[in-house]
Amino acid sequence: MTTQIAKTVAEGLLKINAVKLQPNKPFTWASGWYSPIYCDNRKTLAFPELRNKIRDGFVEIIQKSLGDFDVIAGVATGAIAHGAFVADKMNKPFCYVRSSPKGHGLENLIEGHVKAGQKVIVIEDLISTGGSSLKAVEVLRNEGCEVVALLAIFSYDFDVANKSFDLYNCKLITLSNYETMIQTALELDYIQASDIEILQQWRANPASWNK
Repeated sequence: MTTQIAKTVAEGLLKINAVKLQPNKPFTWASGWYSPIYCDNRKTLAFPELRNKIRDGFVEIIQKSLGDFDVIAGVATGAIAHGAFVADKMNKPFCYVRSSPKGHGLENLIEGHVKAGQKVIVIEDLISTGGSSLKAVEVLRNEGCEVVALLAIFSYDFDVANKSFDLYNCKLITLSNYETMIQTALELDYIQASDIEILQQWRANPASWNK
């Protein structure tokens, strides 16, 4: 990830309201956590210019940093489209990994085609705690695939996620990150300087913040 890509993606997410920052009016996540930030990267699909910047950012990282591979895999559901865009640009096979088996038919966890021994790059839209992303990595490894790396649009950079990826011995690369996001938001007047401390306190201890 380069500083320019990180800033470009952060600015794009802010401008389309895919990322919303409300330090004084926190959101409640599905987990029950209170949060001053909400990220919905599915919105990027409606904005071709940003969508293409995200695709090209992934392609640049793959070409410069990751070497040869066989398949692109998207994590359902938020990264299916982004993974397909990358696979199409690079003329590579594509599959996606479900969060749970399909409830009928073959009950697949992987839709598409992979086989043992293939090198796979996984595309994700968002990293919070990392649990669902690493579940997809585990599914692919159980099929005998080698996961080269997992690439994501944005990460909150929680310690628990970074430690989990280290534990799984899985390389994680993101186009943008929390620190870049709040600095870009400050520069573009989406937040005030007085909000920074609140935002930093939340990231340091999100599970118990503001309770």
